[in-house]
Amino acid sequence: MRNTLLCAAFAFCAFLGFGQTENIKALVGGTLIDGYGSNPIKNSVIIIEGERIKAVGDQNNTAIPENAEVISTEGMTVLPGLWDMHVHTMINGHADYAYWDRTYPPLFKDVIMPASAHQLLLAGVTSARDLGAPLEESIAVRDAINKGEIPGATLYVSGPFIQHKPYPNTEAFRWGVNGPEDGRKKIRKLANAGVDVIKLIDQDQMSMEELNAVVDEAHEHNLKVVAHGHRPEEIRRGLQVGVDCFEHTGLSSAPRYPEDVMEMIRERTAQMNKGPLFWCPTVEGLYNYEYVRDNPEKLDNDSWHLGLPDSIITDIKESIKHPDRLPYFQLTPSRKPTLKTKIHQLLDAGVVLLIGTDSGIPMKFHSQSTWNELDVWVNEFGIDPMYAIRAATYWPALWMGVADDVGTVTPGKYADIIAVNGDVLRYISLLQDVDMVIKHGKRYK
Repeated sequence: MRNTLLCAAFAFCAFLGFGQTENIKALVGGTLIDGYGSNPIKNSVIIIEGERIKAVGDQNNTAIPENAEVISTEGMTVLPGLWDMHVHTMINGHADYAYWDRTYPPLFKDVIMPASAHQLLLAGVTSARDLGAPLEESIAVRDAINKGEIPGATLYVSGPFIQHKPYPNTEAFRWGVNGPEDGRKKIRKLANAGVDVIKLIDQDQMSMEELNAVVDEAHEHNLKVVAHGHRPEEIRRGLQVGVDCFEHTGLSSAPRYPEDVMEMIRERTAQMNKGPLFWCPTVEGLYNYEYVRDNPEKLDNDSWHLGLPDSIITDIKESIKHPDRLPYFQLTPSRKPTLKTKIHQLLDAGVVLLIGTDSGIPMKFHSQSTWNELDVWVNEFGIDPMYAIRAATYWPALWMGVADDVGTVTPGKYADIIAVNGDVLRYISLLQDVDMVIKHGKRYK
């Protein structure tokens, strides 16, 4: 009887909220870059309750709750969790796509894609746009992360590529379009499955009727469309039908974008009613190739081993044993000098650039690529560090339609926060070794 009464009393107290311990953290002392682009907040204080941010200020104006876990960020830069807007979780640096595509699909869902997402998270990437993978596996891994069943960056997935005709033996993750109605049917299938975005490639090989059908159907389902910008006609057609973001810097070794393309881009960016024109240039894999080829020590960094069995690690290592011989990169030395010119053409035309890396391509690992992209932008192309950080925080969340929840360090939003020792605005490469990763209020590193 006494035990029954005690249990009832404890239940009543719990109902009233007595005796409950809030999961409260206080990040104290660091320099906060909140994502909006204004001056950083010195001696910052961030109060986290559960999954979300409760308060943001400095040590003079923000009280620290008595029951908070105090985490010192003295000497650190604190900023929103990074986004990578172009990743491929189904691949992980292997140099032979044809071999990978016929060997590893059975391991995509349970091994390879979860490993990629976890590697991204520990690199400070708390959100990523995963562009091109089998549909069922993409949805399953995304949802498992969202439910907290496995650790990883929050993924926004496209499922399969949409294109004119799939490459041989890639039909599981590349869907061809045969006529306008077939295009609409495939977009409806993706929308009904719950994808977050549509990935469109080779649109210059489609008829305009097919292309219009794909983009219109996607927009009718409130799905944005990202499209390759590898060739001038892909860009022209993409602009004509209203795609929402272009991917890659493209145009092979051509020194610059043609003037007629640039005029179309300038005309589009002048239309404020349509919002910004977004572009995800993915330059670091190309720009850094020659350095990695001649200085392959970073390939030995075991951060990309996380979550992968020894057999796959050995397989990847074997495929990149001779970086100088990889067919994927043979034209890259001719392309590299064009990248800075094209980036500045886009910036001068008013395009908003987004950080994305193409991580997963040969020798480009999810644990390394994002900070390398930021480093190339700032230290090689002369882009302002704050612009680069916003391109990896504020703008991606806005583009993805989730800016009410993530993208900045703001009260009410999810506590997706990273911290690194030192001044990131002066030394952007410090992001290669993120010291703290918090996602949805949970500390992973």
